Amino acid sequence: MAPDALAEPAPAAPTLMTPARRRLGMMLCLVTIVLAVLDMNIVSAATVPIVRDLDPVHGVDRLPWLVSAFALAATALLPLYGKLCDVHGAKRVLLGAVGTFLVGSALCGAAQTMGQLIAFRAVQGIGGGGLMSVTMVVIAQLKEPEERGGGKGGAMGGIVAGLGMAIGPLIGALFTDHLSWRWIFYVNLPLGLVVLAGVALVVKLPSAAGRRRLDFPGAALAAAFATGLLLVTEWGGKDYGWASPVILGLGAATLAVLALFLWRQSTAAEPVLPLSLFRIRVVRLGFAIQGLVGMGMTGSIMFVMLYLQIARGVAPTAASLYLIPMAAGMTAVGLLTGRLVSRGHSSRTFLVAGAGCSALALALLALSGPATGLWAVCLELALLGGGLGQLIGQLIAEVQQAAPAHQLGVATTGVRFFQTLGSALGAALFGTVLARVFEAGESGRTLDAVRTLTGAAREHALGSFTDAVDVVFLSASGVMVLVLVLALRLRASGGAAGERSEPEKPVLAA
Repeated sequence: MAPDALAEPAPAAPTLMTPARRRLGMMLCLVTIVLAVLDMNIVSAATVPIVRDLDPVHGVDRLPWLVSAFALAATALLPLYGKLCDVHGAKRVLLGAVGTFLVGSALCGAAQTMGQLIAFRAVQGIGGGGLMSVTMVVIAQLKEPEERGGGKGGAMGGIVAGLGMAIGPLIGALFTDHLSWRWIFYVNLPLGLVVLAGVALVVKLPSAAGRRRLDFPGAALAAAFATGLLLVTEWGGKDYGWASPVILGLGAATLAVLALFLWRQSTAAEPVLPLSLFRIRVVRLGFAIQGLVGMGMTGSIMFVMLYLQIARGVAPTAASLYLIPMAAGMTAVGLLTGRLVSRGHSSRTFLVAGAGCSALALALLALSGPATGLWAVCLELALLGGGLGQLIGQLIAEVQQAAPAHQLGVATTGVRFFQTLGSALGAALFGTVLARVFEAGESGRTLDAVRTLTGAAREHALGSFTDAVDVVFLSASGVMVLVLVLALRLRASGGAAGERSEPEKPVLAA
């Protein structure tokens, strides 16, 4: 088979599933994605009450682990989740992931110490990693045969994920202010139980005909690499200097693990992330683009919030409201894009347009100064949302179409895996750029000093901070330009001729 040949898409859902059951299955999948994404972002708004209740003395120092524990566990298991879908069927894996997530949520809500909460967040993350990635596999298998080339399902899932990133902190603030921080975890239980019952009773998916061995050593190496990379990006420049022995040693160990992982994937009979996928042009470019999109989204959402709170003096909860225009633009454009793609328009066209809009919006944010009205910032965020709405979800459909049917799971989770790694690298890269540019203008001062300064010194520090954020936005804009260049290559590569791999015949699973 030619390396760039398009493989046959995954088998369509069995005819036992009526259109009504398929639609209900899609709705259950979207609720599942909401659960996953909200829990990755909702905790940030409840950190102060959590510290006050569980550990008022040392809790602040342990807060980063509250977020990192979930992200580390969720990311580390992504490759294994994909392989489990291909071997045992996506429905069984999704039920297991949702069940684990609910157990972790209940434990988090009942936690009595910061140590317990961090450990339980890791349990929640183990399930949470499957909620997002496995759900995309289920969506692909729920499609009608004539819908297999459209990106509607993946686009909807991507839009819901993007909205969760934008409004998660706001929802967390509302729960914390009017109920208790424990409800940001307890609210998952009724929704999750509905998903469990619905998927078990309604969804019937194709399953692989045989049973294959799982590459547990490869999965362990993938988890170790992801954990090492995320720790380097989390600790570097914050807890430890980039040239410190800890970061250099951890970085070297991470690279060594990566080399071992690649060797294992080239020799294992059933690798968790087959290197043969990278010989498919669409898949290879799709992974790269998704990683860059994750980096660009981090450079926009995270640093927009910093800009509003520090440079413009907007309160944290009110700053979350400024993400609503971005969420609205993402939803409106994303829904329109999904509809047009389902009617036969090329998703690659929207990938190019989305990258261009996102790059322009980030460049405009970089040009915004202290005199720029906040209404203009809202318009720029709406434009950014429109760009991201064309990007999110479309790549999943492209990769799913190009990947061999028996590797649908690993291809889908691979997209999510690279996006997560890109987000981590983006946070580290842009955070370092922000700190270096600020310190160049404020010799002897760090970013933390801005909050304590007064008078002329504060005004000068705010100017330096604004300049630093502008450089971050320009850098993120440059990342989106690179996305545009790669999307143009993806567009040219679509529809490559060649042999099509023969899909495995599905076996109906309950």
